[in-house]
Amino acid sequence: MSLADPIDLPPEEPRWRVFWRRYRRNKAAVLGLVLLGCVVLLAAVAGLYEPVDPLRRAGPPLTWPFQTWDTPLGTDQLGRDILAGILHGARISLLIGVVATVISIAIGVVIGALAGYFGGWVDDVLMRVTEAFQTVPSFVLLLALVAILGSSIENIVLAIGIVSWTAPARLSRAEFMSLRRREFVEAVRNLGVGHTAIIFREILPNALPPIVIYASVIMALAILLESALAFLGLGDPNYASWGNMIGQGRAVLRTAWFVSAIPGFAIVLTVLSFSLLGEGLNEVLNPRQKKT
Repeated sequence: MSLADPIDLPPEEPRWRVFWRRYRRNKAAVLGLVLLGCVVLLAAVAGLYEPVDPLRRAGPPLTWPFQTWDTPLGTDQLGRDILAGILHGARISLLIGVVATVISIAIGVVIGALAGYFGGWVDDVLMRVTEAFQTVPSFVLLLALVAILGSSIENIVLAIGIVSWTAPARLSRAEFMSLRRREFVEAVRNLGVGHTAIIFREILPNALPPIVIYASVIMALAILLESALAFLGLGDPNYASWGNMIGQGRAVLRTAWFVSAIPGFAIVLTVLSFSLLGEGLNEVLNPRQKKT
């Protein structure tokens, strides 16, 4: 072969394949992905199993699980199908988790980015605001917001997003403070690029990995907060949610424990899936935390 002949180089492996190879090394993270896939599947088939209304009466009250094919997981004290509630509740839980996470991440990233990038008095003011929010327990603040805004599902999602932004803000601030003096940032700054472009086009993509990892924590927390609100009777009664099912099952906990136990088990598995998913993402996206 002459020197002029092209050299055959091995094709570059796609990024998604590299990501998956690293992710699947953590068996617990793979389990979390499988569990999350099951929850998504439950939400997808909800309309096929009960296309009319999951809150309608489907049989005699307090039918135990596996007594009849019409209601495989039994019924609650009002005769509503528990399986239909579980399926449609998966939709509500995923909706709350995703939307509340987007709201909290958006607020936290903007505040953390401004504080970490500009520093000085901007950092002092924004961090004092963040500390003021952190002095009040998140659930107490959530109760106050729901009491003011109302207990509709939209207001609950907004309130959860508002009480969950402080941790992403501190995380974003730390990342921006470590990146704002890097060579690539100084280079674009010397070219006359504005602050907005530097923050959102240059620094933010490099600061996203730890924020994406923490998003799984917020999703799990959002589901738990909605369940706690519903357990106290502050959920939206117009939707079938796992928290509402647990709260309504308190009255028959001694005689029909399954009414609360089944949705409670669904919440545990969903929160566990997000926790394990976050562990896997941390191992792939944050090489500084890799196991030795």
